[in-house]
Amino acid sequence: MAIHDEDIERVRSSVSIVDVVQQYVTLRRTGRNWVGLCPFHAEKSGSFNVREETGRYKCFGCQAGGDIFTFVQEIEHVDFVSAVEKLAGRAGMTLRYTSGGEGKDRQRRKQLVAALESAVEWYHQQLLTAPEARPARDYLRQRGLAGDVARQFRLGWAPDEWDALSGHLRKEGFADDVLRDTGLAFTNRANRLQDAFRARVLFPIFTDGGEAVAFGGRILPGSTDPAKYKNSPETKVYQKSKTLYGLNWAKNDVVKADQVIVCEGYTDVIGFHRAGVPRAVATCGTAFTEEHVRVLKRFASKVVLAFDADAAGQGAAEKFYEWERKYKVEVSVARFPEGKDPGDLASSDPDALAAAIDDAMPFLGFRVNRVVSQASLRSPEDRARVATRALEVINEHPDVNVRKLYAGEVAARVGIPVADLSRQAEKRRVVETREDEIVPAVAAVPEFTAEFAAVALLLQSWDSIAPWLIEDLFANDVARRAFLALAEASESTDGTLIDNAMSLADPEVRELLERAAVADIDVEPSSVAFDLIGVAVRRALATRTRVTDAEEIRADGEARRHLEDLGSERTAQGAGTVLLGWLVERSGVSAPHD
Repeated sequence: MAIHDEDIERVRSSVSIVDVVQQYVTLRRTGRNWVGLCPFHAEKSGSFNVREETGRYKCFGCQAGGDIFTFVQEIEHVDFVSAVEKLAGRAGMTLRYTSGGEGKDRQRRKQLVAALESAVEWYHQQLLTAPEARPARDYLRQRGLAGDVARQFRLGWAPDEWDALSGHLRKEGFADDVLRDTGLAFTNRANRLQDAFRARVLFPIFTDGGEAVAFGGRILPGSTDPAKYKNSPETKVYQKSKTLYGLNWAKNDVVKADQVIVCEGYTDVIGFHRAGVPRAVATCGTAFTEEHVRVLKRFASKVVLAFDADAAGQGAAEKFYEWERKYKVEVSVARFPEGKDPGDLASSDPDALAAAIDDAMPFLGFRVNRVVSQASLRSPEDRARVATRALEVINEHPDVNVRKLYAGEVAARVGIPVADLSRQAEKRRVVETREDEIVPAVAAVPEFTAEFAAVALLLQSWDSIAPWLIEDLFANDVARRAFLALAEASESTDGTLIDNAMSLADPEVRELLERAAVADIDVEPSSVAFDLIGVAVRRALATRTRVTDAEEIRADGEARRHLEDLGSERTAQGAGTVLLGWLVERSGVSAPHD
């Protein structure tokens, strides 16, 4: 399933990128650009540029860039189709899909999400208004989760009835198979539809985009049900390993702080919000997995674990270190007062909860510290045993320098010569692996050189400069490849010039095109072209020191004389035409693009 290309272009041409960006970023007009503070990284001086004419944005600080669809994808954390749909909805446009509709899978997903959303609201109203939900309201009030908190997180109550929700959803028009496929109900032994949740406080679970996909249910104290928590099963819209409770509420603060806090439970997440630290999420009844890390990397590079990381580390330490290396994240651990969890501290000491995050220790440091601080160091034998146990933990880490530094710290704390322990940490055999995905350093074209200006003008005002340009004018390899991509893209009648060029470009060229699309080039296109021609002719003449043909010698002499004419406004046009012809004849390339 895909959206018709014509509709994508219709949305692109109808919706102002400046208007969209201004909903998230304060912009000011600077020349032909709009400039503001980048929403994708912390900065004090505005390096985020938006250009209405080209429909592009570019941050010269973090290098984020793209078109209006890319911006919505990145700022809202949605896929391309969802970004187009959001913008189309904003403009009041109806989209057409290549399959003649939205596609069966997408239609089905919308049905399931709609049923779940309806269930969220129904359960929520039960909690707020139903007389039989009073024990649930009392319980939540005791935990500090009543009133505005319950409303913010849309907490609910599942009545102790067989099919109360199912009956409501059927009246709303949802078919039985939709209720089963969402995990909201199941067919019992009597072949009747039965609600999955009964007599439980419900915590609705949403995607990071705010779609309802599942529930977590908790019994009330005194219940005879042996299962304290019950969670929705995995469905077509809910995968536990890829879903994090609270990310829909936390993501803005996560991005702003470049830090995410990972908790064990729903009430822990809510506790952090109550304490004024709204960047907490929780796994949904599963261990913290690589899939979770992959999701969180889209939002932040720092991960703080707000659970017993030492217990998790016993079998998963190497995974954490691998994730740090693979996804370029920093994993640290929050230290809470003994016997306290985030939910408790939110009520008793919210300042301590915030301080635990501020004082979080690197994952390895936390584990080493626990080994050393909880052991006796009274005798030499004690100190030797502690050093050995600490070194076992340290040697799990793949980086030799990290191992040596921690070994030195442990040695100092237990009274063992630093050199001895460091040598043991250094000897640990490690099989180093390398990722295939190596991003080459960009051989950047300095901005506002003639070559960069030419590329920018091609994007912003093709006809003003294209007739003057050939490949040999570009000495910088990245700029030359950008020119070739634009030249090839100009042959297509579908889509925009920059989108076509971006699809043909390698990463280095895409980076250059992004910068060029928002560059404010306040210079005559002809002067840029004449500068390039003059430099290219001088470069070519410097290599022609052994020419013996009389006609060639005469032509080269004419070229040198015309170089002087490029400096005069009266003769530059004619001189440029002659010199360009001279270059074309000697390079064997095709004529300029027009």
